[in-house]
Amino acid sequence: MSVDIAIPTALRGFTGGLATVTVQADTVGQALTALTQGHPKLSAQLRDKDGKLRSFVNVYLNDEDIRHVAGGEAASLKAGDSLVIVPSIAGGRA
Repeated sequence: MSVDIAIPTALRGFTGGLATVTVQADTVGQALTALTQGHPKLSAQLRDKDGKLRSFVNVYLNDEDIRHVAGGEAASLKAGDSLVIVPSIAGGRA
């Protein structure tokens, strides 16, 4: 199944400037793997050395954080689904 993954501005340098990448996948995890296989430099930005999604990277499946979706990365994709990557932003005054 084809799924579009929205890439935030901060990570577009790792996708050759692409704002959206379309991949073939049946699950969220497969989609993220396909994304990083097509854009290998993005892998270290999304996953830690153990292959787990970094804590400061949020992935949304149709507006719901995959950490709160049944199955998480194993959640099945269906026609019309979209994924959005949103890196957490911290800062402010101390």
